[in-house]
Amino acid sequence: MPHYVGHRERLRERFFSAGADAMPDYELLELTLFAAVPRRDVKPLAKALIARFGSFAEVIAAPRERLAEVEGVSASVATQLKIVEAAARRLAKTRLLGRPALASWSALIDYCAAAMARSQKEEFRVLFLDRKNVLMADEVQSTGTVDHTPVYPREIVKRALDHGATAMILVHNHPSGDPTPSKADITMTRDVADAAKALGIVVHDHVIVGRSGHVSFKALGLL
Repeated sequence: MPHYVGHRERLRERFFSAGADAMPDYELLELTLFAAVPRRDVKPLAKALIARFGSFAEVIAAPRERLAEVEGVSASVATQLKIVEAAARRLAKTRLLGRPALASWSALIDYCAAAMARSQKEEFRVLFLDRKNVLMADEVQSTGTVDHTPVYPREIVKRALDHGATAMILVHNHPSGDPTPSKADITMTRDVADAAKALGIVVHDHVIVGRSGHVSFKALGLL
């Protein structure tokens, strides 16, 4: 019997008995890779991926083309990692659905981080809320370059009206990792808030997410 078979069983047993928190990132990644690589020791590949990207979360969020740069990453391995990423996003979003967004702030931040924090390009997302501040829709309004994305206040307000939303939370990411708002971010936020206010729509907050954390315009007194 190949040596990796016993290793896999031991890893699975430890996962079920002690849980994921007791395992280093590379072992959790090994478990993830088992389905894509059924007949090979995947520890070297798991360690190579962690060495390249830094953590389990960074590995599953890495673009396919960057994953392919690592020796041993086949199409099935990349697909398996993207499935795990999609599952993480779906789970994070499910925790928000049907609950008031402002009362579920940690779930909202978790979702925004899962969806955007590790993106290679700036994305501008809008969460549309009903009168009870429950999430109605979540849309990426625009995608830009590594440090800029175009935002059109009129289009955002139009989408809010299309959804029948009475409130919004604006979200975008900084691929640099630093979530500190720029002067352009502050100006754009005020422009959107003013356009929305004219039609009775409230902008509750603008959240910027990055690898190093997040910032809230409301908490900073900018909104």
